[in-house]
Amino acid sequence: MAADKGKDTPTMTVEEKLFALYQLQTADSQIDEIAKLRGELPLEVQDLEDEIAGLETRIFNYEDEVKNLEHEISNKKNEIIEAQALITKYKEQQNNVRNNREYDSLSKEIEFQTLEIELCEKRIREFTAKMKDKGAIIEESKQSLDGRNVDLDTKRTELENITSETKRDEEKLQKKSETLGTKIEERLLTAYKRIRKNARNGKAVVAVERDACGGCFNKIPPQRQLDIRLRKKVIVCEYCGRILVDPEMGDE
Repeated sequence: MAADKGKDTPTMTVEEKLFALYQLQTADSQIDEIAKLRGELPLEVQDLEDEIAGLETRIFNYEDEVKNLEHEISNKKNEIIEAQALITKYKEQQNNVRNNREYDSLSKEIEFQTLEIELCEKRIREFTAKMKDKGAIIEESKQSLDGRNVDLDTKRTELENITSETKRDEEKLQKKSETLGTKIEERLLTAYKRIRKNARNGKAVVAVERDACGGCFNKIPPQRQLDIRLRKKVIVCEYCGRILVDPEMGDE
């Protein structure tokens, strides 16, 4: 209750409350219009930034995999060199064997190392093929990244231009909205914000237009319209819940 009394001074009449609400709605509606100028640009910029981050991570991961494959190929090449050296060694030893058993044993070693070389060469071909595939993906991803960066620069420039053109007006309106909010009692301000949040067009306070609610366009009974014009109490639309005000309030 203390919070309400702090905002709702004893001298503030219902008419003054309604006028403060109307002014607040006018300021907030103008802020909404500025936001519409930006449209989906902020979301589009964020989506592009996320996509670019994803592409950069993808490229980094694939490049890391390529480095690992290059390392594996280098290892296999070293294994081939070692196997070839052993084959040369075993062949030289065959020239100095003392019996057939030693010769056959060396022949098996030579055969084993030959198979090792063939296996290494097979792995090198597999790793090379994988590198080629990943290289193609990296190149495609880099092209996509370049395109997305161009799109992002365009969207950012467009957003910055709109923002710079409206920044001063928006800041003034935001300050005005905050100032008006301090003049309205907490309970009424909370109701206003709740209605505004749920309203399709963000309008919580509307004037009666052509005998109908300016928000949902349902007819307002004559007696209720009279009560609204008298400005003696806060009246809400029985259909949409918006706060109704005298249409002449906008001329004051």
